[in-house]
Amino acid sequence: MNNSTSDDEDQGGEVFLDENDIVHEFTVDEEDLPDAADDAGSDSESTEEPDDSMHIFTGHTGELYTVSCSPTDAALVATGAVMIKDFFGRSVTEIGLLSYKDSVSSLAFSRDGQLLACGGFDGLIQVWDISSGNLKCTLEGPGAGIEWVRWHPRGHLVLAGSEDSTVWLWNADKSAYLNMFSGHGSSVTCGDFTPDGRTICTGSDDASLRIWNPKSGENIHVVCGYPYHTEGLTCLKISSDSTLALTGSKDGSVHVVNITTGKVVSSLRAHSDSIECIGLAVSSPWVATGGMDKKLIVWDLQHSSPRCTCEHEDGVACLSWLGASKYLATGCVDGKVRIWDSLSGDTVRTFSGHSDAIQSISMSANGEFLVSVSLDGTARVFEIAEFR
Repeated sequence: MNNSTSDDEDQGGEVFLDENDIVHEFTVDEEDLPDAADDAGSDSESTEEPDDSMHIFTGHTGELYTVSCSPTDAALVATGAVMIKDFFGRSVTEIGLLSYKDSVSSLAFSRDGQLLACGGFDGLIQVWDISSGNLKCTLEGPGAGIEWVRWHPRGHLVLAGSEDSTVWLWNADKSAYLNMFSGHGSSVTCGDFTPDGRTICTGSDDASLRIWNPKSGENIHVVCGYPYHTEGLTCLKISSDSTLALTGSKDGSVHVVNITTGKVVSSLRAHSDSIECIGLAVSSPWVATGGMDKKLIVWDLQHSSPRCTCEHEDGVACLSWLGASKYLATGCVDGKVRIWDSLSGDTVRTFSGHSDAIQSISMSANGEFLVSVSLDGTARVFEIAEFR
């Protein structure tokens, strides 16, 4: 090597190479060289978003599909892995882990908060006693996975819809089968009791709504064909006076059905993709709908007209009105929970933390917390007291 190079190195000066310093030459394809723009992009992509949750529930081993807060105890919530939590303010204690051999598809507390029903993809429903934390009974019958579970508004009767196209009714106190409702031609994707407890409404992937007498099992009405949905039903809500059933469908429409007559009385059309969720406001004749077209739409039900449209960055998977306030929350495919002002249509808060699509959200009984579960396998708690 050239001695001048060594002298420059010793003096801390610039280093120069000449042809005598070359040991071997390599041919490099320009396509193999890193691009400066790619390097800049990788830095921005690696930047993690803030986690706005006050707590992350641990112990889950897979994707979560459902969450339910107790209607009577503001400190209790059941998540998709069926873990019961106790969160007083910022002090969080896990008070139990309920065993389940398959993924939980649906959760529901009884209206008095004493029992928790857990429906699984294995077709079983487990009913847990909240005060003791013990398994009260296991309800069997459906031949396929459970799509949803609901409680009678004034008793411990459990209603469930199955992928095998049937609907089942049990008495949880006696662990007794009461009735099975058959007639749908495909998976029963949604359903509930009317608030007065006198009627059952169920929706199916066969694009029909069926109205039943819970005592006799009689199918009172079948709503299908024009002017009803052309594709499978995805969600259902019933008005507080038990007169109207609102159903959403894969066809992007929402229809309002008179439960007494079985007739479609109005239609809400503005979405361009599947409707995933419906929510009725407590203090006004408004209904909110969320869809895979990345929109939340708030409607004036009396005039069947949209009041405002709230644009999202991805599909809206679930929604919840925050008590009797003007605010509502949405859980989205982009992993965000957003709080909206239903009067202005503005986003007032965006909660980050999840890394995958949110499947379900539920508000605590005191209105101070919102719990969300996601395909990322976590359940997160967000503070929403300011929006009560």
